[in-house]
Amino acid sequence: MTERSEAYEGGRSGPGAQPQAPRSEQPQRWSAHLSQHAQPPSPHSSPQSQQSSQPPQSSQPSQQQPQAPSHFPPSPQSRAAAAPWFAPPHQQPGPPGVPPQRTTRLPGYPTERPDFEPPPPWARPAARNGAHRAEPAFAPSPGDPAGRDGGRGRLPRRNVLIVVGVVLVLLAATLGATAGVLATLRWGPALITSDPQAPDDNLGSKGSAFPKPESVANVARALLPSVVQISVTAAQGRATGSGFVLRDDGYILTNNHVVAPASGGNGIKVTTNDGQEATASVVGRSPAYDLAVIRVKGIRNLRPVALGDSDKVRVGEPVVALGSPLGLAGTVTSGIVSARNRPVTAGGGQSEMSFINALQTDAAINPGNSGGPLVNLRAEVVGVNSAIATISQRSPFSGNEEQGSIGLGFSIPIDQARRTADQIIKTGHAVYPVVGAVVDVNFQGPGARLGEIQPGSSAARAGLQKGDVVKVINGHKVTGADDLIVQIRSHVPGQRVELVYDRGADEHKVIVTLGQETG
Repeated sequence: MTERSEAYEGGRSGPGAQPQAPRSEQPQRWSAHLSQHAQPPSPHSSPQSQQSSQPPQSSQPSQQQPQAPSHFPPSPQSRAAAAPWFAPPHQQPGPPGVPPQRTTRLPGYPTERPDFEPPPPWARPAARNGAHRAEPAFAPSPGDPAGRDGGRGRLPRRNVLIVVGVVLVLLAATLGATAGVLATLRWGPALITSDPQAPDDNLGSKGSAFPKPESVANVARALLPSVVQISVTAAQGRATGSGFVLRDDGYILTNNHVVAPASGGNGIKVTTNDGQEATASVVGRSPAYDLAVIRVKGIRNLRPVALGDSDKVRVGEPVVALGSPLGLAGTVTSGIVSARNRPVTAGGGQSEMSFINALQTDAAINPGNSGGPLVNLRAEVVGVNSAIATISQRSPFSGNEEQGSIGLGFSIPIDQARRTADQIIKTGHAVYPVVGAVVDVNFQGPGARLGEIQPGSSAARAGLQKGDVVKVINGHKVTGADDLIVQIRSHVPGQRVELVYDRGADEHKVIVTLGQETG
């Protein structure tokens, strides 16, 4: 029986951590929102003429229909058949990447770095099929048509457990490589018995700093000066993503998969909406939540964004996405919040799997949008764009895999992002809650069956045992292993949660105080 060591505990390696057994099944294909850099268009051709010159696409709707998200861990057979997540060029070793292989660890955001492949002729919005993050860790930002982001590249992908039949792509874009994956899982609100850690009041400006725009045009005018394009140079090529200003002293928030490639000493360049450029350094990263904070110096008149309250976001509420999809800086798209509390698992490596209780939107998001803000009509940031679901198909003309936005984008709630950014700015790292138990990924549910319990962990102290099946957490019905982890991650260390579980034919309830790990 294959078990996830990341599972309930957070699945991170560390003292007393249980070894994780690799999963034999192939991860489903999810496209990451990483975009590969597009080749610069001919100076003599207009975008319209270029589009018209594109060969007609094959029409087989049945092959392009995305599968409805499943709330149970996929069977080995279904996982093998599932489409890999597509990561933007930047997230994978290039925007689009190859489906990475995901370990059985539940906690942590999988690293999205699939095998690197030379950039294709046109920049891709996301990495190749497969779960993985773009090397640049940038959301699959599309390559810059002007050549700034380079040609279309693919980044290596990481395998990720996916509960949805469509490809989840990270939004970072990279030149010549892409990787990044997010698998969607359903998770709901959890009962919190202790107050969450208070965010830093200095992060972001107050909502009153901006007038109430009440229109997409006014939102764009208010936010674009605060949105930046991020370029990372790595061995696989150049990756691009997005970010937004948190403080006027140079702190910028983005996705971990956008800047992860820079962790090896590669350079990061930030370009503002008014054309100013400067190098940036990584302050800290949180693979567990796919977030990172960088700092830039030498740029004048940085304008912090206003941070909203993601808990107050309503389904159907209008939202605006800003960023640099496919390297096209200053792009603005709009839509609505399609769903809340959507369990999403992203990443391509065992040690950097991310579990997010995401906001779902139909606003067009593509590779290169990774790290950019999702904003309400009051010009308040309510989410950090991180991944998209796409239908993976092979072009009948070029033979290359083609993926793009199908109106299913996922954003990290700003409440979580604010808390994580505050920790990184203050200490250089972030923490996430764990229970200290492995989750059996082969269990078909309902619920999540526990595997090994770490001695001395929160689970052990609460009396949980191997074989217990957790059915409810704080009133939320658990649909599977990933759902349980996402629910745990939506809390903070030290909080208490109520679990309802079955042991044999008997039902039990227990209060568990969450432990913590760094990442």
